Amino acid sequence: MLHITLTATQRDAVAALRRDPSLSPAERDRVEMVLLSAAGWSVPQIAAHFHCCQATVRRLVHRFTPADLTCLHRRQPGPTPDLGRRAQVTQALTRLLAQDRTWTAAQLAETLEDEGIALSARQVRRYLRGMRAGWRRTGRTLHHQQDPARVAQAKADLAALKKGRSRAS
Repeated sequence: MLHITLTATQRDAVAALRRDPSLSPAERDRVEMVLLSAAGWSVPQIAAHFHCCQATVRRLVHRFTPADLTCLHRRQPGPTPDLGRRAQVTQALTRLLAQDRTWTAAQLAETLEDEGIALSARQVRRYLRGMRAGWRRTGRTLHHQQDPARVAQAKADLAALKKGRSRAS
């Protein structure tokens, strides 16, 4: 039969995890599975008690080592975060956002690429959200391309048409 053997100090260390408020319910179940296995319960009995597959219990029993209790914690999916790169990107974005100009995420991505940091516009928006940077998409208007004299003439023409007069020549 497959069992876990614990010393008294190891059993106390695992039992102390029962009251750890940072554990999720699934992690608490793993702690209980280890303690039940150490108490002499068989794998089928533990699986029936927790309404789970026997392979789940066997995997935990094989993976468990009393010296390293991290196997009881949930593993985060994917690779570990690259904190150095994250700091590099955040520092570059902070420097660019300090400039007196308006940026779009695509423009930031292009500028970062010139500095050797390859990110898509979507990833740039994700970093900005993580930095809690105040940013908005720029408005799509043509105000900056309009001729003030032509705008004034068009407003005068429109005002004349509203009043029922003929068009100004």
